[in-house]
Amino acid sequence: MRSDDARFLFAYDRWATRKVLAMAHGVPMEDWAEGNRIDRRGLAGIMVHQLGAHERWRCGWQGAPRPPRREDDEPIMPEELAAAWEAEWALLVGYLAGLTDDDMDRDLDGTPLWETMAHLVNHGTQHRSEAAAILTGFGRSPGDLDLIDFAELREG
Repeated sequence: MRSDDARFLFAYDRWATRKVLAMAHGVPMEDWAEGNRIDRRGLAGIMVHQLGAHERWRCGWQGAPRPPRREDDEPIMPEELAAAWEAEWALLVGYLAGLTDDDMDRDLDGTPLWETMAHLVNHGTQHRSEAAAILTGFGRSPGDLDLIDFAELREG
């Protein structure tokens, strides 16, 4: 994977997550905070876990201390979560801007950087799908989240 590929994949990840967050805005607190919908988590738990994983992986790539698990805190409201995502994306975009193709093969405890990046984007796809299923059940589908849709939007 080249560094431009990583930037593309994380731009897709951001676009799709924003679509889910937009539909989560306005979900009643009892639905937002309810757990045990998918693998012991609910909508808030899924989306907070996805953000926490992003933060921990990015810090690991940068050699910075990993933050505590957000999942262990009380759920935050969708608006707060969206703001936290925006802050994370700003840090991630800054990090990705400095990546070169040679960096992509950098060893991270026996795994090349590019593989951990592919993992994180795929991890986001899993959890966005779970969140989208819950939102659809609430009558709030985020619509298509396919990478090809994002690619076609960028080309148009």
